[in-house]
Amino acid sequence: MKNVTHSFVFLAHWPSAGSFGLNTDILATNLINLTVVVGVLIFFGKGVCASCLLKDLLDNRKQRILSTIRNSEELRRGTIEQLEKARVRLQKVELEADEYRMNGYSEIEREKANLINATSISLEQLEKSKNEILYFEKQRAMNQVRQRVFQQA
Repeated sequence: MKNVTHSFVFLAHWPSAGSFGLNTDILATNLINLTVVVGVLIFFGKGVCASCLLKDLLDNRKQRILSTIRNSEELRRGTIEQLEKARVRLQKVELEADEYRMNGYSEIEREKANLINATSISLEQLEKSKNEILYFEKQRAMNQVRQRVFQQA
């Protein structure tokens, strides 16, 4: 121990070129403040290790990241379920629209057929009425001719 102390004293008083030496002034080297800080750290830091603090910080960060990922996955699943429900509803509405469209087309075709049939019946009745009128006019003309023939005879 005496040799170590003697070495430091030797370094402190070593005549150098002016650039290297050991400063033994306690106040100038701030040795008291450093000793107090190290003492406080040792006293209050018992049972606390830097690696434990770092491990706790990393574990907390990991747990927050994992919970964020879980929440994101739950939101994703919920969104996918809503999307599937919307797709099913869209398909149902499209089927109903096709059904209405087909019913509408068939209704139009039925109305068209009914209109054609009604028009055909009306035309037949008009043709029949025309033929009857022509027959009666022909009969009347023949009766008039007969009456004139009888009047002249």
